[in-house]
Amino acid sequence: MANCSKECRTSITHLPDDCLYSIFSWLDSASDRESFGLTCHRWLQIQNLSRRSLQFVCSFTKVDIPSLCQRHMRIGTFHLSRLLHRFQQLHSLSLSGCVELPDSGLGHLQYYGSNLLSIHLGCCFQITDCGFFLIASGCPSLTTISLYRCNVTDIGLKALSESCLFLEDVDLSSCSLISDSGISYLTQNCHELRAIRITNCRNVTGVGFKGCSDSLMYLEADSCKLEPEGIMAIVSGGGLEYLNVSSLSWCILGDGLEAIGAGFATKLRVLDFRHCRTVGNNSIIAIAKGCPLLREWNLSLCHEIKTAGWEAVGMNCHNLEKLHVNRCRNLSDEGLHAIRNGCKKLSVLYISIRKCRQISPIAIEIFKCLRGSVVLEEKEVMCIAPDWAFKV
Repeated sequence: MANCSKECRTSITHLPDDCLYSIFSWLDSASDRESFGLTCHRWLQIQNLSRRSLQFVCSFTKVDIPSLCQRHMRIGTFHLSRLLHRFQQLHSLSLSGCVELPDSGLGHLQYYGSNLLSIHLGCCFQITDCGFFLIASGCPSLTTISLYRCNVTDIGLKALSESCLFLEDVDLSSCSLISDSGISYLTQNCHELRAIRITNCRNVTGVGFKGCSDSLMYLEADSCKLEPEGIMAIVSGGGLEYLNVSSLSWCILGDGLEAIGAGFATKLRVLDFRHCRTVGNNSIIAIAKGCPLLREWNLSLCHEIKTAGWEAVGMNCHNLEKLHVNRCRNLSDEGLHAIRNGCKKLSVLYISIRKCRQISPIAIEIFKCLRGSVVLEEKEVMCIAPDWAFKV
């Protein structure tokens, strides 16, 4: 009987891998996960193969704490290769802020990058097109890539677009070396694109978006040198729901944004014109009529919108819930009256009352009286982008 008892005796070390993976998945804190891996070599292997995301202390990408590599080190080729060998099932890798990482540091992605869905390389200043070729060949499953302030060129974008066909979210903010040609490679080869950032890309006019897929729903093009033809190309896909073309006062004059209301942007829900100082009435009228689903519209610092423009907003923007009119010099009592009598779903009006000099205190009080459910908010909102894009 004693012998039978000894034979039947088991311990936790006899659990199959499936059970250990399940146990590990229930551990939330980084300390618990580290303790799990310290139990024995087999459990360490379970921990390593269960890790799905990796970020370094030098990185500024916002991710969950358990994915943070706590070692304070300069990330180079040797360190990264060892970590990629150890964590072979990564879905997300953030190297943003690794300013000294060379192209060679990405070499091991050709062996261990097949499962990667997301990679962030913001401010990796030493990475060139050679590095992007390595990513293209080793990470075919990528859906998200962030290249903020990277030295990528149109050649690098061509390589990525031809190999990473499932790309959805692409951040090219402040990539000064790309042009419309690079954008065209992405839009023509990656048919599942849903979000692109080209903020501060001064060589992009917008024409590279011509013929883009209707899957493209999110475009951030703050401070770009967009042209009227480029605006038409940007909306040509017909799927845009969020569009930010703020700070265009120095490159598009008058009614260059009128194309947004020409019939291809009927799905637009959020539109940011902040600091488009020269946008005129004709553009506002066309957009108010041509974008019936608009829920939020930022027109702060749009000084050339006059009464006719505000009347168009009031009469046509039936689904508008939030309107930003901070520091609009030509918003007068008549314009506020038009907004008050229209925009029946309006819930928040962002207005710096003391800086809208053409609006009288009486007009404000009448607005409050007749539209008591509308909150008059003094603050100026800098970003109205939805938060569903560019998840790590």
